[in-house]
Amino acid sequence: MVKKKDLQAALKGSRYQVPALARGLKILEFLASKPEGCTIAELVSVLKLPKPSVFRMLLTLTEGGYLVRAEELSKYRLSRKMLSLGYAAVDSQGLLEKSIDILRKLRDLSGETASLSVLSGNEGIMLEQAPSSHAVKVIVQIGHRFPLHTAAPGKALLAFLPCDERDKIIDSLEYRRFTATTITSKEAFLKELKGVRESGVAFDRGEELDDLRCVAAPILDYYGYPVAALCASGPSSRIKERELVRFSGIVLKHAKMISERFSF
Repeated sequence: MVKKKDLQAALKGSRYQVPALARGLKILEFLASKPEGCTIAELVSVLKLPKPSVFRMLLTLTEGGYLVRAEELSKYRLSRKMLSLGYAAVDSQGLLEKSIDILRKLRDLSGETASLSVLSGNEGIMLEQAPSSHAVKVIVQIGHRFPLHTAAPGKALLAFLPCDERDKIIDSLEYRRFTATTITSKEAFLKELKGVRESGVAFDRGEELDDLRCVAAPILDYYGYPVAALCASGPSSRIKERELVRFSGIVLKHAKMISERFSF
C-alpha cells in the first residue's frame, strides 16, 4: 500500500507526469482565455509546442467533444462539453439550483441583467445570467473571464475571502488601467475592498468599460465563505448614480436570500 507522504513525493517528481496530457491541458487552458478560438499556427507560436503534437492533441480533443472547429476560419475553441465540466466543478454545492429563481427575480425587479459569477484563480468567471428585457442591455458570454480589480462581482468575492487567501490573490493581480475610473494600485484596491466589506455591496462605475454600471453582493455559505457573487448590470445611459445606489439594496437582499439556502 502506498503511503500518503510517498504519493505526495511521487506527484512532485517529473518522472510520474504524462507529457502528452500536460500538453493537452496546456492547450485547453490557453483556449479558455481565447473565446474567439485559435488556429494551429497561433497555438504552436504562443505555446512553443511542436506542430505535429498540437495537431494530434486538437484532433483528439475535437473527436472527444471538448473542442469545436470553425471550418471557415480553421480555428479551434472550447465546446459546451467543457462548460458542463466547469459547471460540475464550481457547482458542487448546488449553486445554480439554489440561485436561478432568485436570479430571475432580481432581473425582473431591477429591469437589468442579473448574473452569477465565481472566482477562478486570480480572475472571475461568469457562471449564469438572466438577461434584461430592454433592447439595450448587458449580455456577457457564459464562461467569460474578467479582471477582479475592475468588476463589482470580483470585489464582492475578494472582500469576503479569508485574509490569507484574499491577500495572495491581491498580490498576484496586475492593476491594468482600462478607463479613467479604473483602480490602478494595490493600496487603493485594499481601501475599496474595506468599504465593500463594511457595506456588503460592490460597485463598478465604468472601471473596465466606460458605459457599464454594476452592483454586486456576495453569496455566502454556512461558514461565511463567498461561493459566488450576485450582480445587476446595465448601461450608464439608464443607470445613473441614484439608480445604482437603489439597486445596491435590492442586490444585497437577493444575495442574502440565496445565502440563506446554504445555511442548512
